[in-house]
Amino acid sequence: MGRNFGQLRLAVVNVDGVLLNDTFSPVIHDFVVSRGGKYTAETERAIFSQPQHIAGLRMAEAVPEPLAGEQALQAYFEERERYLQRHPVALSEGAVELLHRLRSLGLQAVCYGGLAKSHFDAHLGAYSDLLDGPGYVCTNDFRPGIHEIITQTFGLKQDEAVVIDDVARVAEEARALNVPFIGHPSTFVHSFQRQLMVEAGVRHLVSRLDQVDAELLRRIDADAAAGRSWER
Repeated sequence: MGRNFGQLRLAVVNVDGVLLNDTFSPVIHDFVVSRGGKYTAETERAIFSQPQHIAGLRMAEAVPEPLAGEQALQAYFEERERYLQRHPVALSEGAVELLHRLRSLGLQAVCYGGLAKSHFDAHLGAYSDLLDGPGYVCTNDFRPGIHEIITQTFGLKQDEAVVIDDVARVAEEARALNVPFIGHPSTFVHSFQRQLMVEAGVRHLVSRLDQVDAELLRRIDADAAAGRSWER
């Protein structure tokens, strides 16, 4: 595999919301508003990209009816299963092409997300040959997980990887760690993630995966090499 970059070695790519369609935002929104809660940017900030037990607690806190965190989490997954019957999990447009592009440019690539590996196997397992290391890392126990993936799973420095994610909380962690970041916020009509990413100072926002191209990655590589990943 040839080297096309001076600094970057790895792309760390979120599964749900990036490589797969966003099947979380609509269900969380409906969970909150159907129970009389207010769905705000702070609601998303509190729930998204948290370990499941914490997300359950935050969902319970977002609604007026008395719910324990475990009850909220169980209800959420039941409602998500019903949602998926009408809106199945699907590959995002350009997802496979993105993985091919990363490989052709000489970057290693790995996927991550909060669900068990069986979720990855079912929807992306056919493309495992385009991925490196474990292929998929479940980060439920240590979310957001980008520090652990970059430094422990791959043994790299934090500025040697670029993260692609749809959640601003991950962007905030990337900024704190000086990890290069590309935001792919949800297009869900009630989503606050684009707004929150802008507020977090994300420099590179894309609406389509084909925008994560060689030109953008080389620009990010140059900024990372100069220590300017988060400088305007």
